[in-house]
Amino acid sequence: MELDLAGAELKAVLNRLRRAQGQISGVIRMIEEGRDCEEVVTQLAAASRALDRAGFAIIATGLQQCLTDMENGKRDGEDPDKMRARLEKLFLSLA
Repeated sequence: MELDLAGAELKAVLNRLRRAQGQISGVIRMIEEGRDCEEVVTQLAAASRALDRAGFAIIATGLQQCLTDMENGKRDGEDPDKMRARLEKLFLSLA
């Protein structure tokens, strides 16, 4: 399944990933500095949420593309049940 992110979708996903990247760098710095455990875990949780949101945005885009492709007959004979199972597996991998 090929993903075609465009325009605003691509920008939103990249922003979320950059935010997570910054938060992870911050967590590393905090650990190196010996910061409070609660602060570190709070930042780590924020990074995790940012990554999850980026993943869900990618999956949502993929779902939309698959539905559009199916409606337009562009799935090249791919079994809809197999496609659904693949998308469900992707979704659950983030759960």
